[in-house]
Amino acid sequence: MKRFTLAASSLLALSACAATQPSDGLGLTALEKLGTVDERFQGYNVEMVEVTGGRFWAPYGGPKGEVYRERAPLDLTDPRLIAIAKHLGPALMRVSGTWSNNTYLPAEGENITAPPEGYKQVLTRQQWKNVIAFSKAADAPIVTSFAVSGGTRGPDGVWKTDQAQRVAELTKAEGGTIYAAEFFNEPNIPAAALGMPKGYGAKNYAAEFRTFRDWAKKTLPEMKILGPGGAGEGSLFTDAHAAANNPFLVGHVSSESMMAGNPGSLDAVSYHFYGSVSQRCAAFGMGTAIKEDALKPSWLDRTLLDFDFYAALRDKFEKGKPLWNTETAQAACGGSPWASTFLDSFRYLNQNGILAQKGVQVVLHNTLATSDYALIERDTMTPRPNYWAAVLWARTMGQTVLASPKSPAPELRLYAHCLKGSKGGIGLLAINTGTAAQSLAVGDKASAWVMTGAPLDSKAVKVNGTQPSIDEEGEIDGLDGAPVKGTLSVPATSIAFVAVTDANNAACN
Repeated sequence: MKRFTLAASSLLALSACAATQPSDGLGLTALEKLGTVDERFQGYNVEMVEVTGGRFWAPYGGPKGEVYRERAPLDLTDPRLIAIAKHLGPALMRVSGTWSNNTYLPAEGENITAPPEGYKQVLTRQQWKNVIAFSKAADAPIVTSFAVSGGTRGPDGVWKTDQAQRVAELTKAEGGTIYAAEFFNEPNIPAAALGMPKGYGAKNYAAEFRTFRDWAKKTLPEMKILGPGGAGEGSLFTDAHAAANNPFLVGHVSSESMMAGNPGSLDAVSYHFYGSVSQRCAAFGMGTAIKEDALKPSWLDRTLLDFDFYAALRDKFEKGKPLWNTETAQAACGGSPWASTFLDSFRYLNQNGILAQKGVQVVLHNTLATSDYALIERDTMTPRPNYWAAVLWARTMGQTVLASPKSPAPELRLYAHCLKGSKGGIGLLAINTGTAAQSLAVGDKASAWVMTGAPLDSKAVKVNGTQPSIDEEGEIDGLDGAPVKGTLSVPATSIAFVAVTDANNAACN
């Protein structure tokens, strides 16, 4: 990794007033342990339609009313893309999404030019091999779901394991790992799958889930079984007007009714969360993400609505099991135009911090590389602000979650974990949504990474005054920590990570 020395001017804001501040003004030494998260807590989605190519969310600026646009398959063999993903590891890579419900994997030697009846797209065997190779290279085992559309079903309309078996066998043959899987993507919205039996409901799901569960335990015994993977039930879909006008909610099946059919069957309870929808789906009547609300508590804390909803179902049907958020981003339907800007990094990191404190074990961002909510700009392979936020989280925030230090102002949100790779140290995340700078006494031996964007909805971000980048060899430039002794000044509307190596917190030893 390349290392650079920051200019002295870059350090002035980080070290002012050190002599007059206590070495542990935040009480970091005494912070209590709240729990732990998975070592692969922070991961990402590569939607199945990105792998196969197909109609995905259209970039902004096209014809009026355009929602989808045909996109070529994402090149998962691209060395630059692999290098970009490596910096997020260890992680999990979820290959799923709405399109996966309708995707056909051919048998070895089968040559087809169009998807068979009952499917919408074809996943070639080479494309799945590329997924496996990418996951191994990026240290990101696969999370997935399986096809359930009409082509997977017998004459009686009941789901069969043939396609799932084919995916499992090819994965094993290539030395890959399916770390975890949901039966199918968002089963509370079965209308998103082509050719589902008329009136498909909780009883159908329960019976087919048992078939899936028994097959998985026999065929992939090490794979974690997730479910049900419902979306929007704690927030987006609670508005009756939205439900009446949203075609995806035709035949809605509640997660509660599905979980009631097979209590105690899951390794983890999974759910999806979006705070709103993008302009592409405004016609669904659920409202759209509002830029002016991006720093408001009501937006930043909206993630708790769905957490509370699905945690209650977990406690009722799968008590003691972990929670996974397997798909999340700024707004459904590809993200709003400002999803790709620094303004969304406040939400991204606040969600990581608050869900870790709540005990959520895994959070998988949608997506790595395609559409406005992606971590990188696909066409140029340029990291966006949320990518740098994710890299700093991966470098700083360890598995042990601590109670938050007392903040000097309500606009300053603080989250603390044991520092990754440092005995006794603490990784601190400070999110300043206010219009005034805030001072934090962080001890005598600390390093800081202060993220700023000007304007806030800029697609570029600076860290300690330098714009970070990844060179052609895949090495990161311009992401060095600045030494702090005493007090860190967190500017208005900025985000800071702090590595406090001398915190001597007992929970981190």
